[in-house]
Amino acid sequence: MSVPLADSLVGAEVSGEEVQVPSLEVSVVIPVVRADSRVREVVMGLHAELDAEQISHEFVLVYDGVAGPAAQEAEVLLKEHSGLIKVLRFQQPFGESACLAKALEVARGEVLVTSPAYLQVEAEDVHLLLRGLRDGADLIAPVRRPRVDPLLNRLQSWAFNLVMRRVLRAPMHDLNCCFRAMRRRVLDDVTLYGDVYRFLPAIAHRTGFRVQEVQVRHKAEFAGAGLFGVGVYIRRFIDLVGVAFLSRFTLRPLRFFGAIGGALAFIGGVMTLGLVAQRLMMDAALYQRPLFLLGVLLFVLGVQVIGFGLVGEIIIYTQARNLREYRVDRIYE
Repeated sequence: MSVPLADSLVGAEVSGEEVQVPSLEVSVVIPVVRADSRVREVVMGLHAELDAEQISHEFVLVYDGVAGPAAQEAEVLLKEHSGLIKVLRFQQPFGESACLAKALEVARGEVLVTSPAYLQVEAEDVHLLLRGLRDGADLIAPVRRPRVDPLLNRLQSWAFNLVMRRVLRAPMHDLNCCFRAMRRRVLDDVTLYGDVYRFLPAIAHRTGFRVQEVQVRHKAEFAGAGLFGVGVYIRRFIDLVGVAFLSRFTLRPLRFFGAIGGALAFIGGVMTLGLVAQRLMMDAALYQRPLFLLGVLLFVLGVQVIGFGLVGEIIIYTQARNLREYRVDRIYE
């Protein structure tokens, strides 16, 4: 027998105090970042599926500086479905992370389902995500199979996810799919900013939450085939490096800076000592050897980078009482 969604998400009593059950089970958050978004398609499709299973739900539409027909469509939906939809609007674009963080403040559901402003996967597959949460997961990350977008896009997505798995050491295979379901406590513990929203499953996994992948049916994509600009790849790589540092070295900065600084200092030291040995043994002049200056520069730079790590360790040490790397799943008494 299946367990009601709300019953599977809310515990019993904690320290003798009854946990308040939320008035809604699911809040569907839709960041609207394009003027040609298909908001009605998403709302109607997911509403029909959730309503058929008698799952109480709401839709939170966050317009990220978007105006025009997409914004007018929100006003029509508000009139047609009073009480079902909430609309937030930013005056200028701030990104999907800001949209989700702001939606969390007004959403009432214990489960949050995030969706692009178009049906990226079949609406019926929302039940696969909710079923995964019932089975004990904290976040469900879909994997689109089979893919319906052009081959070039699939190759770029495959390469991006491969690099992400190697750098973040998180077993995610489709971070580009933003149709996800998660318990509210995931967003309570994970800080969203910039483009971190894309890496949310990997960050949740590194934080200690139970993250599972489920296979869903790919429905459509907005963009056609093509390569992105060089700036897009650079920004994504920088974001990936930033997320890797924050998830793996936030409380151990000396390991990160020490490894880089140690490598630079070692290379510079070997170059410098080799040239100094030639000067002493072979009477070779150093002023005509640019490698000597390069070696000294690398050695000094390496020592400075190690110093950054030591400063970070001092800051972590002084704030250790207020920081915690672990999270407690449940306490049994």
